[in-house]
Amino acid sequence: DIIDRTTTTPPSAKTIPLWPNTFAGQVEEALLAKYPASKIERVLQSWRLAELDYEHKEFVGSQQSPPLSEDVGGTSRCYQHAPSYVPGLSAVAWWDDDLVTNLPWAKSLAKSYKAIREEFTEVMSNPDKLASDGNNIWAGALTTDAESYGEGWKTLVLLNRGQWDETNASLFPATSKAIHKSGVPAAEAFFASMKPQSSIAPHTDFTNFVLTSHLPLVVPENGKNKCRLSVGDETREWLEGKVILFDTSIYHDAINDSEEIRYILMLRVWHPDLTEEERGALQLIYDILEIPELLDKDPKVVDKAEDMARRMREFPLKD
Repeated sequence: DIIDRTTTTPPSAKTIPLWPNTFAGQVEEALLAKYPASKIERVLQSWRLAELDYEHKEFVGSQQSPPLSEDVGGTSRCYQHAPSYVPGLSAVAWWDDDLVTNLPWAKSLAKSYKAIREEFTEVMSNPDKLASDGNNIWAGALTTDAESYGEGWKTLVLLNRGQWDETNASLFPATSKAIHKSGVPAAEAFFASMKPQSSIAPHTDFTNFVLTSHLPLVVPENGKNKCRLSVGDETREWLEGKVILFDTSIYHDAINDSEEIRYILMLRVWHPDLTEEERGALQLIYDILEIPELLDKDPKVVDKAEDMARRMREFPLKD
């Protein structure tokens, strides 16, 4: 069993500012220069915990429906593992279908399903052109943390950490515009493929402040339970055109038990429990990690870096 069922308690990092001469301390100063400490206290605590190499591990069965008060027999998979951890956010394995279908952005994406699938199928019909024109087309795991996905799982990125990939967005304009128009609070958006007769081992995505949403595009033998996703203790099948929302900081795994490739549009969305200021602070951290010049002491350098960050976050296509 590869599920880590140990639990941890956050150390007292709430009131300990980071040393300002370090990179982490400079990031903290940048956060406080833009937001009042009282508005981003949980993000500050998260950043300080990360600097301490803290990894949050918790049994979250009590937050599920129906609740599981304890892991009798040590068989539950309702465990959260999140080194990137914002305290105080709910940890629900599967968000209720009725709630998800009534989210304005989910409604909008579901309505765009046919157009997204048609465009995807058309572009995929010329794989050589896609490979030559696109950017990192069908890339595999980029980090050691992602290796649990296995060789059968590949991605084609449209949006990463709030920054659009203009090249790939231009190859999928209808899809990119549908994502943008929906108003989905996405930090990431990408297509994901899963090879036939392949599986993804139980793992977590190590971050609790984003949830994961799927819009299944091509599901082999749709409705016959051949392509399945388990989060916590519940397993569901992907169904074409049905938007789902779940928490990948909780152990999850997947299987494609068919003879064809499964394709989905995958989005990482900011956790609904985050405030607008907290989302802004987390995005600022992403921007600094991408553009360290945002921390420069020269105001002219900072202005140029801020302009670059704004342009990278702007939607690159004309309506």
